[in-house]
Amino acid sequence: MIPYGKQHITDEDIAAVIETLKSPFLTSGPKVAEFETAFAQYIGCKYAVAVANGTAALHISCMALGVNSTSKVITTPITFSASANCVRYCGGEVVFADINPETVLLDIEKVRNLLEQHPKGTFDGIIPVDFGGYPVDLEGFRKLADEYGLWILEDACHAPGGSFIDNLGKNHRCGDSSLADLAIFSFHPVKHIATGEGGMVTTNDEELYRKLKQYRSHGMVYQGDPALIENHGGWYMELQELGYNYRMPDVLCNLGISQLKRADEGLEKRQAIAKRYDEVFAGTNVKIIIPPANVSHAYHLYVIQIEDRKGLYDYLRTKQIFAQVHYIPVHLMPYYKGLGNKAGDFPNAENYYEHCLSIPMYPTLTAEEQEFVISEILGFVR
Repeated sequence: MIPYGKQHITDEDIAAVIETLKSPFLTSGPKVAEFETAFAQYIGCKYAVAVANGTAALHISCMALGVNSTSKVITTPITFSASANCVRYCGGEVVFADINPETVLLDIEKVRNLLEQHPKGTFDGIIPVDFGGYPVDLEGFRKLADEYGLWILEDACHAPGGSFIDNLGKNHRCGDSSLADLAIFSFHPVKHIATGEGGMVTTNDEELYRKLKQYRSHGMVYQGDPALIENHGGWYMELQELGYNYRMPDVLCNLGISQLKRADEGLEKRQAIAKRYDEVFAGTNVKIIIPPANVSHAYHLYVIQIEDRKGLYDYLRTKQIFAQVHYIPVHLMPYYKGLGNKAGDFPNAENYYEHCLSIPMYPTLTAEEQEFVISEILGFVR
């Protein structure tokens, strides 16, 4: 069986988990802070906050940014629904904008048109997604956001290690918060760093960092925090705001530390696999997306577009190749249709969905397996 993606667990990873299981800490212990520090250094930001999963990361990010029942937030319909759901968790309104069909990313011109159609102050923020590992043009989005007084929450779940070079020649790593207010990551098994469940929020803003730490742990403020209003003794803590139990346990953080040590190696393998796909599909009836020279794609996914997507999907399964579709447009989900969205609203996203297929992409995919995948796809197309 060849899946579209899977985790890679080594003996070193297993040893890290066993080490934590033998330690005094299974939940919140020293490995949490160690993982946060290591991840912040890898991404290139000041602060990182480990949480239970990527959805939790999105939720407390929206809380920290002040999303409430009067908020309107723009995002893409081509993403996992959590990128939109986080706004709804806080009572806000999700407003979709269409994708650029050449990148499958949120189209900055569509967002600009949306903003121009409403008075300034109508919208509060933008949640762009580094879909598949392709970095969003945050340089352009930052300028647009500043013009309209918006915050940016970058969904970088697909893109640890990805980057782009701006017009001044500066390199920006996905999630480094050099251009976004906050960014989030997921450590789901098919992601670059796999801990089973887990997520991270990154930022360079100290005030947002303080709020994130509070919201991930019930809204509590603990000993040593100057924000304590009273102090009855060494046991004392205060519930100052309503938060959640979104903590990431030590055992998963130590697995994350071990996985992070192979992050660059895994990224190089993903990019090498993508290069081979690019070579063989170029000039065929298989549509692919090749980023420009200033973009370093992280390749969480390798997505092709083909006329008979359902036929290819079913055919590959008969060959034990388990491709996947990413994603059903969020605005066409029954919940979001119930909020007023409908088919035809975002034709680029809907057309992409009709033809897209994510084919095997993970560091342990062998050359022989990849060539088998390629042969079967080209055989079907021909």
